[in-house]
Amino acid sequence: MPDRAARRHRVFRGVLVAALALAGAPAGAATGFDAWLEGVRKEARERGLKEATIVSALSDIRPIARVVELDRKQPEFKLTLDQYLTRVVSKARVEKGRARLAEHRDLLRRVSAKYNVQPRFIVALWGIETDFGRHLGGFPVIQALASLAFDGRRSAYFRKELFNALTIVDQGHIAAKAMMGSWAGAMGQNQFMPSSFLRYAVDYDGDGRRDIWGTQADIFASSANYLSKVGWRGDQTWGRRVRLPEGFDRSLAGLKIRKGLNDWQRLGVRLPDGSDLPRRNLRSSILLPGGVNGPPYVVYDNFRAILRWNRSNLFATAVGSLADRIAGG
Repeated sequence: MPDRAARRHRVFRGVLVAALALAGAPAGAATGFDAWLEGVRKEARERGLKEATIVSALSDIRPIARVVELDRKQPEFKLTLDQYLTRVVSKARVEKGRARLAEHRDLLRRVSAKYNVQPRFIVALWGIETDFGRHLGGFPVIQALASLAFDGRRSAYFRKELFNALTIVDQGHIAAKAMMGSWAGAMGQNQFMPSSFLRYAVDYDGDGRRDIWGTQADIFASSANYLSKVGWRGDQTWGRRVRLPEGFDRSLAGLKIRKGLNDWQRLGVRLPDGSDLPRRNLRSSILLPGGVNGPPYVVYDNFRAILRWNRSNLFATAVGSLADRIAGG
């Protein structure tokens, strides 16, 4: 009898899960989410968050099935470097970036002077992350983070980000319902995760809110502050294309190996036109972001700072390439 009852229970649960899936809710939503959410509310109170914040942010929310689906089924294909640069560093984006650089020149100069980050890199990140503020994401951030925290695949990480998002609302930077972003919780015109917001976002205009959604001064200053805090050098660029000599030892390529530019020069590395590398003996690495048959680059410490923003060699190469082209390179 117990076995038969257990089988009936499993069948019933299977029907319930199927019904929930058709309704757009992840498995376990009806049986567990409400209790789980009550635990979140309890912890929020223990953390000292205001009751008004808890009510406004955690009332009438359900798991978003699409968010969980996107997290579990992220695309496995990879673009080549050429495909990625063609898509991300398009002629239209370069032209738009130049226009935005000119439009905000005075503000960018002030931000650059304070944080020691060149304006072209601030604009390049802005362009790649949200197409200069056009695409901020269409998911309610708190609901998306709650969905991922409840799901279980990376629950510890997303639970921390959920409480970070609640803290941002509690501090008065944005209303819960207005906090829109990506399915994974990245938000604002520079697509900060809530933890990055709390660590790096800046109230540059002094109005009491760190507004990375709509205040240009805060957006630029927050990006610059991020780069500055992770080791950006305002007297250096990010890297450049190079040409490797015939028979170059490819085991020397990679971020783990760092040499001065003079050392690479002695090993036969040159600029693409065959001329010498810059004389300034910067510590640098040879990188092949497009694979062993792709174009080689020599990259500096600022490349590593961009990787702190997004740990993708393609992304960092695109940011540097777009910044150079915006500046006329």
